[in-house]
Amino acid sequence: MRTVIITVSLLIASNVFMTFAWYAHLRNLAYRPWYVAAFVSWGIALFEYMLQVPANRIGFHQLSLAQLKIIQEVVTLAVFVPFALFYMHQPLKMNFVWAGLCLVGAVFFMFR
Repeated sequence: MRTVIITVSLLIASNVFMTFAWYAHLRNLAYRPWYVAAFVSWGIALFEYMLQVPANRIGFHQLSLAQLKIIQEVVTLAVFVPFALFYMHQPLKMNFVWAGLCLVGAVFFMFR
């Protein structure tokens, strides 16, 4: 169980970096050339990989590859929704709820 907690914690942290790398430039660097945004995003993504790679290596000792992927998808949505709402000021949509319910089903089937 400790392995799973460490894996999920590292994946959450890595996904925070990756969400900012992928989307924060839309708000913060909107008036800069795209290549500036790309270089900034690559710099942020470096920290994501420094957490994501160990997370998957640690998790793979106890979890299957498919389980690691489903965990990553759940983490992605769990990080993205607050980011979209609070940082990017996007409206809450029912799509978030439906996507979350689909992921609950995916988790059920992957871990049963």
